[in-house]
Amino acid sequence: MADVGEVLKSVLSTIRVPKSGDRVHKDECALSFASPESEGGLFVCMNTFLGFGSQYVDRHYARTGQRAYLHITRTRKPKSEDDGNSASGHPPKKKPTRLAIGIEGGFDVDQDQYEEDIKVVILPDRQEVTSEDLVTMTEVVKERVSRAMAGIMAADSVSHAMQVQQWDGEVRQESKYAAELKQLDNGVKIPPSGWRCEVCDLQENIWMNLTDGKVLCGRRYFDGSGGNNHALLHFKETRYPLAVKLGTITPDGADVYSYDEDDMVLDSKLAEHLSHFGIDMMTMEKTESTMTELEIAVNQRVGEWEVIQESGTTLRPMFGPGLTGMKNLGNSCYLNSVMQVLFTVPDFQEKYVSNIDKIIEESPSDPSQDFKTQVAKLGYGLLSGEYSKPAPDLGDENGAAEPRGDQIGIAPQMFKALVGRGHPEFSTNRQQDAQEFLLHFINMVERNCRSGQNPSEAFRFLVEEKIVCEQSQKAKYTQRVDYIVQLPVPMDQATNTEELQEAERRREMGDTSATVRAQIPFTSCMAALTEPEVLTDFWSSAVQSKTTATKTMRFASFPDYLVIQIKKFTFGLDWVPKKLDVSIDVPDTLDLSALGATGQLPGEELLPEVAPPPLMTPDVEVKGILGFHGNEEDDSLYSPLLSPVLDDSTVSQLCEMGFPLEACRKAVYYTGNTGIDSAMNWVMGHMEDPDFAAPLVLPGSSGAGNTPTESLSEDHLATIISLGFSRDQATKALRATSNILDRAVDWIFSHLDNLESMDVSEGRSAAESEGGREPPPGPRVRDGPGKYELFAFISHMGTSTMCGHYVCHIKKDQQWVIFNDQKVCASEKPPKDLGYLYFYRRVAD
Repeated sequence: MADVGEVLKSVLSTIRVPKSGDRVHKDECALSFASPESEGGLFVCMNTFLGFGSQYVDRHYARTGQRAYLHITRTRKPKSEDDGNSASGHPPKKKPTRLAIGIEGGFDVDQDQYEEDIKVVILPDRQEVTSEDLVTMTEVVKERVSRAMAGIMAADSVSHAMQVQQWDGEVRQESKYAAELKQLDNGVKIPPSGWRCEVCDLQENIWMNLTDGKVLCGRRYFDGSGGNNHALLHFKETRYPLAVKLGTITPDGADVYSYDEDDMVLDSKLAEHLSHFGIDMMTMEKTESTMTELEIAVNQRVGEWEVIQESGTTLRPMFGPGLTGMKNLGNSCYLNSVMQVLFTVPDFQEKYVSNIDKIIEESPSDPSQDFKTQVAKLGYGLLSGEYSKPAPDLGDENGAAEPRGDQIGIAPQMFKALVGRGHPEFSTNRQQDAQEFLLHFINMVERNCRSGQNPSEAFRFLVEEKIVCEQSQKAKYTQRVDYIVQLPVPMDQATNTEELQEAERRREMGDTSATVRAQIPFTSCMAALTEPEVLTDFWSSAVQSKTTATKTMRFASFPDYLVIQIKKFTFGLDWVPKKLDVSIDVPDTLDLSALGATGQLPGEELLPEVAPPPLMTPDVEVKGILGFHGNEEDDSLYSPLLSPVLDDSTVSQLCEMGFPLEACRKAVYYTGNTGIDSAMNWVMGHMEDPDFAAPLVLPGSSGAGNTPTESLSEDHLATIISLGFSRDQATKALRATSNILDRAVDWIFSHLDNLESMDVSEGRSAAESEGGREPPPGPRVRDGPGKYELFAFISHMGTSTMCGHYVCHIKKDQQWVIFNDQKVCASEKPPKDLGYLYFYRRVAD
């Protein structure tokens, strides 16, 4: 074997010192979940800075010829008795006193101490070079290699940069209103105690407006506690922005909220502003919990939500294939829960796990950036059982400790970084909506499975929407693709109304502990889903005027796997998000056969395909669209496609909420005048679009919407074609929507009934189109019996999707299993009535 010094000298030109911007993967293997703590440690290529476990480092050498690797191994040190956690690991000995992570007084993070060993390894013979060995080598070799080793170890790893290591939720900004706050000389003086809401007499959660001295109650919380929103309503009436929470005032400060800035703020002139109303800040004492203390209490209660986490019973830890826990990377429980469930579905197992050897063999030079590789890696990590082992609990010097359900598990850092890249929410460490992430991930699967097997087809189904004109009794049928059934919660159908009313009465009397959960029958939720929706101001092509219509939905196909979302998160009358605290008797089996679509009924007449008249607005002179129906002598004709009727009342309602006019017009147009709810959903789903506030461009116009075929994005075309449409249909959709993918998908699904007549090829005549034409392929959907059995559900704990915690329960071999991040245990009492997302699979007749 050659002298190691000479070997190292021969590869010196390939050894790099990390620079700013280099991605250093020193915590996780690019092709597996090996880490420096794993057996064999981690090998970091000293040229590309990719990390590989012992299983894959030889493969990387064979493919790239890179020979020099920094071998990192870590061994966890035993914890002493003085460490923050008890022998069982729960709860922490020191209670958090600051709404922060990783700083003094804040929430504890995993700060295990490790003994670390590093050395350079030269492949293929795995010759080792330690820091001590470098001392004996030439100055050039020693200097270059030492700098590279130190640079790699000093660099922030990609996973470290993606995680929140230190966060302080108490850092507040000075309010823009504080310096020049207007205060009314109205003679109001506030006593030092005994405050009551001036409207409802509530004595808790009391706020004083710093402009006029009004003393009013705060916001109502999701469970009915808190206040009655009178301080908020006062702001909406007066626009006076700042309020202070009475009972939190001390010589050091107080809780100040800016309604206009929608955040807790600092007021550098607080003493002066309080003095205006007779309050001496220096003599005040705290009598109420600050908002920070309340938030800390909520975060601590994650471990107290006994029903969903089943923490009231001793759960038996489970290990083995398909029973692998996932580490929480900082509010990543939504991702953990969704991916645990998805890899229970055979389509995802077959696509990614069964083919993992082939996927890895075909992976690009940087596997950390390849979607298929990272999904396959995650799937294998969850299903193989390799990482489903008890976590070492070094509770004392001898390693003796009580058994826990925690596992070594996997930390999907590369996966989270990849699927969240570029997304305004999923790229952060904030808590997210599991339903939104599920749809986001399915969308990524669609984009990356343009040919071959597409596992998301397991969830795809067609919805038939039928609109009946009440005046003519003629009908219109449309179909759209969906992946999730959103089930409304009819609160007026609660079966324990008397208990709810009694709890409300007790809360009004000041008993904040009076909380009763509404019991809603599942059958009532299904009835609310399928009951006809009344559409006012519906333009009927049969009577050529606005009238009333009803809209109903039915399943045009039944998917192999059905996802049901309970719409627990809604908006109050003041548009403040809230969560409905409900219990729903979700069944283990479900038969939706009766909800199958019928299509046009015998003897039923369809609404004529006649376009509505143009929308008349006072600031726009309506003229004909030359070149379509009009001519230079007579421009009184208009293009029905370019001038659709828009429900101006819905447009106005959206504008009043603060959305741009053109965005509101597009929302009403793309949802077909079906009402404020659907238009609002469109707005919320497209707020991040780059053209959100751009003028509405309609199909067939001579404006931006008439995009030449040669300028269309091939990626966008491929994405739409992967949904089952022809290239001509995809071209038509993109040309009609300015080559914007999301809008094109919306457009094509809203025009399914017109797909047969789409003549989009520039050189194709109408006669050619009519002759020998086959029905359009449409989106690929699977269909079968509408009978299902429940196999998984995801539950949420907390006041909104932006906070709290997610866990999932999955049925494995007739045994319910709870997956709570790294804890995987046999479930004793699965709380099926408190779920948020329910997953059903088709059963044979």
